[in-house]
Amino acid sequence: MKKLTGFKTKTAVFISGAGTNLKNLIRFSYNNNSPISIDLVISDTKKAKGLMYAKNNNIEEIIINFNNQNKSEKKIINILHKREIKLVCLAGFMKILSKKFLKKFKGKMINIHPSLLPKYKGLNTHKRALENNEKFSGCTVHYVASKLDSGKIIMQKKTNISKNDNVKSLKKKVLKIEHKLYPEAIRKIFA
Repeated sequence: MKKLTGFKTKTAVFISGAGTNLKNLIRFSYNNNSPISIDLVISDTKKAKGLMYAKNNNIEEIIINFNNQNKSEKKIINILHKREIKLVCLAGFMKILSKKFLKKFKGKMINIHPSLLPKYKGLNTHKRALENNEKFSGCTVHYVASKLDSGKIIMQKKTNISKNDNVKSLKKKVLKIEHKLYPEAIRKIFA
C-alpha cells in the first residue's frame, strides 16, 4: 500500500467493545510520521465503550445494526466510498464480514488478533492457550480474508506465559503488546 506524499491515508476503524486499540490507533495517527488519519469509527453496537474515544477526538462515528447483514454491509460500503476511506482496521469488531464485502476491500482491510496465528483462531484465545500449557502467547496483525483469522500475516509479537497467568492476566499482557504491534504493522504496510 503506498502513501501519497504529504497526505495521510483515510482510515476507518471497526469496533464492538472497549476500544483500547482504537484509542491507541488514534494516538498513533496524530504522530507526524504516521501514514494514517482516523476519519471514521464504525460499531455494530451503540454500547461499545470505544465510541467515547471517537467522540473525544471529534471523529465521525456510525453505528450499524447488523440485523440484516446484506443491507448493513451495502450501507457500510457506501459510507466508506463516500468518505474515501482507503484502509479499514478491525479492532475487536465481533462481526464476520461476508466474502462479497471483503472482495471490495481486498488488501485494504487488516485485523489484530490476540494469538500467534495460525494458532487459536476465533474466540477464547487466552483460555485455549492456557489449557494447552503454551509457553508463549501474543498477537498477530493480518490482512482480512474470507476464512476467519486466516489472512496473510503482516506482523506478530509474542510474550511469555508464566505459571501464575490466568485468562485475565494473559489478556492484559497481550493487549499491552497489541498496542505496540498494530502501529508497527501499519507502518510496515506503508513502507
